[in-house]
Amino acid sequence: MKYFELICMVIIKKDIEYKNIFDILSKYINYSMSKDVELKNLHSQKRVFKSYCFGGFYPLEKDKIYKKGQSYSFSLRSLDEKFIDKLSKLLRENINNPNLQVIETSKKNIKQFFITELYTATPVIVSLKRQKGEKQKFWTTNDDIFILQNQLQDNLLRKYKAFYGEDLKPIQNFIQLFEMKNKVPHSIFFTKNDRTVRLFGNKFKIVPNEDEISQKLAFVALACGIGEKQSYGGGFCLWK
Repeated sequence: MKYFELICMVIIKKDIEYKNIFDILSKYINYSMSKDVELKNLHSQKRVFKSYCFGGFYPLEKDKIYKKGQSYSFSLRSLDEKFIDKLSKLLRENINNPNLQVIETSKKNIKQFFITELYTATPVIVSLKRQKGEKQKFWTTNDDIFILQNQLQDNLLRKYKAFYGEDLKPIQNFIQLFEMKNKVPHSIFFTKNDRTVRLFGNKFKIVPNEDEISQKLAFVALACGIGEKQSYGGGFCLWK
């Protein structure tokens, strides 16, 4: 197993608040994908895992305002090298965006390694089952922790199967230890049809189990994100 990572250097064209970063990056990536027929078709399929994830800008700004004229970087990962290679070119060709411009990309190939700890750098979004007519709810600390763990594992198992075409048969949940890193939910905002949508999530430290399947799932979490809504910036992970 291995994943591929693009380190993208950007120039900011106007001041951007932190809360708007994921919406802006998501739309930049989506527009870039729309310029390739295969990637456009992939993005349009609602029930197909996109097999990529991305993080926010680095370095962080203390006042949470990214400054016009300054350069920052963000990372984008995928299990699919062909996807990464296409996007490397398409991101740099997207020159008319009013908010930013990707001016340089560099690719890393990361082979599977033993993961001791995962840290979620962006909120992990987990939606709960709802009855017909109910508004969508997201997992919070008021909900069952086992629901969260099971949904995180099931999501990773489906991502693995979607890319590799095979089922993994775990004998236990891949999470050995689990620590909440926030006291109140974190949010990802995006706009759709001129309406602001707010996704509620949380940040975690996760210690995966040491068995082969648990380590594969932890690696998929790094490559494709953990939880849901990766195309909006959800569940981007760091490791130790």
